Amino acid sequence: MARRGRLQTAHGPVETPAFMPVGTAATVKAMTPDAVRTTGAEVVLGNTYHLMLRPSAERVAALGGLHKFMNWPGPILTDSGGYQVMSLAQRRTLTEDGVTFRSHIDGAEYHLTPERSMEIQHLLDATITMALDECTKWPVEKDAAAESMHLSMRWAARSKVGFQERDGYALFGISQGSVFEDLREESCAALTEIGFDGYAVGGLAVGEGQTEMFRALDFTTPHLPADRPRYLMGVGRPGDIVGAVARGIDMFDCVLPTRSGRTGKAFTRAGELNIRNAKHADADIPIDDACACPTCQQFSRAYLNHLFKAEEILGPVLLTWHNLHYYQDLMRDIRAAIEAGTLEQLADLHPGIA
Repeated sequence: MARRGRLQTAHGPVETPAFMPVGTAATVKAMTPDAVRTTGAEVVLGNTYHLMLRPSAERVAALGGLHKFMNWPGPILTDSGGYQVMSLAQRRTLTEDGVTFRSHIDGAEYHLTPERSMEIQHLLDATITMALDECTKWPVEKDAAAESMHLSMRWAARSKVGFQERDGYALFGISQGSVFEDLREESCAALTEIGFDGYAVGGLAVGEGQTEMFRALDFTTPHLPADRPRYLMGVGRPGDIVGAVARGIDMFDCVLPTRSGRTGKAFTRAGELNIRNAKHADADIPIDDACACPTCQQFSRAYLNHLFKAEEILGPVLLTWHNLHYYQDLMRDIRAAIEAGTLEQLADLHPGIA
């Protein structure tokens, strides 16, 4: 099921399988755009919900669009706000028309519909726009999952009508249905009938665990069009990514490498490590001796341990840089392994994710 591909977009190509660093509020936390580019990342993710609240899509448009605003000329995918619709359960009112919610910033009331989501993402100049959906919560009873999925499919159809077609720009639909096989099949059929440029799998990595996630992918990806990119939203750990690639997924995003970088956790070919651990205080070695990132080439574990203990901002910057570089190295190794037909041997290069 693993695939090697290339997306051609108005803002440049993207080699797949690809990992997209998360730049929720028009910035990948602790990183400059140039630093993100040096890791090998070709596409980043922004978020409709956060950007509509601050600074507003209209302001971004007036300032030249998101690419100019954040100095990222490459492709940008914008999450439609569906995940926030789920996470704002205590601050929202959900109807057939859309969702009304209060801002977590100032309490102001907003109304988000599929049509408004398309408008916002157009104003942002998103290269890849996501249809508005309701990310199904976990745990969930089947009847509730079906109701949520059917609403998302109706919103998907409205998103398609509201999307402004342009060469090199894309609209992705989002499959829902939680871990229920018949619901996923129904969702994929509905999305395929509507017709999208790409297809995402939503509603996973929300607490169900890796085993259930892989089981859901096993019966979901075969029902998605083989000639369109497949995007697993919000995933994940290196082992999650490798397992999902083997099940036919092409695109990923996750806050894990940046959030972990800010809290002292590093990803390496040998596995994860906590740089705050006392055993690193005298370690005059890099985080990962096979890594070519500036952090590993110029600084020791001992220095990073000191920075975190001293609460110096450079510590999170350097560790985030390393983590993002590691994730892009992993994706390059995955792409090479698919080309060589050796994906099952990837653990030889990355024993920490075996």
